[in-house]
Amino acid sequence: MKIPYSSLLLTCLGLASLLPSRGQAQKAPKKAQPDLAAGKPISQDLFGIFFEDINYAADGGLYAELVQNRSFEYTPNDNAAWHSLTAWEFLREGYSFGTMSVETAAPVNPSNPHYVTLHVENEMQKGLGLKNSGFDGIPVKAGDQYNFSVQARVKAGKSVPLLVQLRDKEGGVLATASLPVQAATWQPYRVTLTPTGTDAASSLVVLATGKGTVDLDLISLFPQKTFKNRSNGMRADLAQAIADLQPKFVRFPGGCLAHGDGLENMYRWKNTIGPLEQRVAQRNIWNYHQTAGLGYFEYFQFCEDIGAKPLPVVPAAVSCQNSGGTWRIGGTGQQSIATAEMPEYVQEVLDLIEYANGPATSTWGAKRAAAGHPEPFHLEYVGVGNEDKQTPEFRERFKVIYDAVKQKHPEITVIGTVGPAPRGEDFDQGWTFANQLAVPMVDEHYYESPEWFLKNNRRYDSYDRKKSTVYLGEYASRGNTLFNALSEAAYMTSLERNGDVVRLASYAPLLAKEGHTQWNPDLIYFNNSTVCPTVNYYVQQLFSRNQGSEYFGGILTASDSAVVSSCVRDASSGDVILKLVNSGATAQPVRVDLSRFKRLRPTAELITLSGPRDAKNTFASPQTVVPKTAPFKASGTFAYTTAPYSLTVIRVKGSDAKPRKDVSRGNTNSSGSAGR
Repeated sequence: MKIPYSSLLLTCLGLASLLPSRGQAQKAPKKAQPDLAAGKPISQDLFGIFFEDINYAADGGLYAELVQNRSFEYTPNDNAAWHSLTAWEFLREGYSFGTMSVETAAPVNPSNPHYVTLHVENEMQKGLGLKNSGFDGIPVKAGDQYNFSVQARVKAGKSVPLLVQLRDKEGGVLATASLPVQAATWQPYRVTLTPTGTDAASSLVVLATGKGTVDLDLISLFPQKTFKNRSNGMRADLAQAIADLQPKFVRFPGGCLAHGDGLENMYRWKNTIGPLEQRVAQRNIWNYHQTAGLGYFEYFQFCEDIGAKPLPVVPAAVSCQNSGGTWRIGGTGQQSIATAEMPEYVQEVLDLIEYANGPATSTWGAKRAAAGHPEPFHLEYVGVGNEDKQTPEFRERFKVIYDAVKQKHPEITVIGTVGPAPRGEDFDQGWTFANQLAVPMVDEHYYESPEWFLKNNRRYDSYDRKKSTVYLGEYASRGNTLFNALSEAAYMTSLERNGDVVRLASYAPLLAKEGHTQWNPDLIYFNNSTVCPTVNYYVQQLFSRNQGSEYFGGILTASDSAVVSSCVRDASSGDVILKLVNSGATAQPVRVDLSRFKRLRPTAELITLSGPRDAKNTFASPQTVVPKTAPFKASGTFAYTTAPYSLTVIRVKGSDAKPRKDVSRGNTNSSGSAGR
């Protein structure tokens, strides 16, 4: 059963906060945060990213596979209009004669039961076969190399040659290769294609050119130039745009995707590792298909490649409370794994930690090593649950999982959940439950107006420092204009100010493909050839690249409430970093007093992000608003005038400062990734 788009978004992405609150926000404790004048240690993992396979973020997006429906596993359950041959076309060329069928007898692996059988009675010069149109076409570049692979077996005949081609929009051949298929058992066949021309919407053609019967499955085309040149890796330009954020952590695989639409749709990490033919594809909760080609190993590897800590989120043994469509007659609502099955599920969570951190000699560490990574991934955080309804069933199962992880792996920080909104029944009950269990961190979510973010800058000032800390796992101001981005920037200064209690924060969602977007706004928009970072992206980038280890109050003084600011110091470099946000329509002066800091250099870096209030970056104009960098001379005290609608970062060098290493590029380039 399909989940109606509007209601699923309402609950899973936090629009429940628009509804009348059924409770009160967390009450302010008697003791608020301490005096900030002396400097306060804050989380060095504060700003990261949240990846969910929504808006075609994985298949057709970050995952570099160019063939759509490569294993013929699409079904009407994914999308009412889909079937096993979606994105494929049956070809009879040169008067060839024969048949094609989708079969399930003796597949490559039971986890991927469907495959195609081509029965060629007469190839008649050219052959009989299939054409794949990819995800809105297959983008190829002249001279680049592409790895084609297929699982195949001969059912009838001694040998059935395959002709593999890349063709442009007009049918012209861009690359061609031949593969002799001779084995009667499933075998992998591979060849490299090098197109002679560039085409943004080419197609892949596979023709059987000899008499006989041949089975085909897992038909794949991968660019060799993936991010870090990983096999089964990430699309290079899109991955680089993410890496350029320099996030300190990556949360994956969701979101609502994690707990799924019913128990059978829950994201089970063990189904996503190992050889591709062994992975279990399933319906994406956002009403398309996920191959699991981008699985847990690839997530962990990507985190390591961009210098970010992994933060996997596992279901709390319950499904999404909207499962089956609770607004409909017959909706199933939140479903729970049976109590008798909980020991097995708890072991699945413990096995995940062993997979990430265990030695190569351990059961699950050995599987990681077999995938090519004998060293551990150094997992520190595990999220349990996502925006779950605070039912007795949820609380019972969460406690069982939490207690088991705490006992077996006290070094792991477990992150709980307090619903989809910044207030209300689930929020209040979730906080009460987390504090009863002494859960070290909870995951808050909210999507609100820009005005809400500006008005709630003091939200975390009064949070009790002796109770659970906060991971602000999903937030956004419902728009991609400069004003939206500045409202988020203003709020992020409060996250820095409260970096002792807000330990992690990530904007959401991260990615959205043009023409396949279920949710707006998003941080990065893309199509097959272009990556378009939003203004919000550059705000996140400026904060993430300029994180500090200590927060200092009383450094910046402004006379207008439209200006908010923060001051942090990076202990590793000695740099002092000032962030000033002016969300108003007029320039505003700010006084800066750095006299308490010793050993600062007068040289500084000035980065500004400014423009018209409603300016946006688009595919037609991807660099409408981008950061601009200039040298700046700082002194012990000085005045600075903030431009209207602007974010300003002033980075004052410490005397021990060294060139900052860009972990994504290995240099100090601060340019964005728009339009690559």
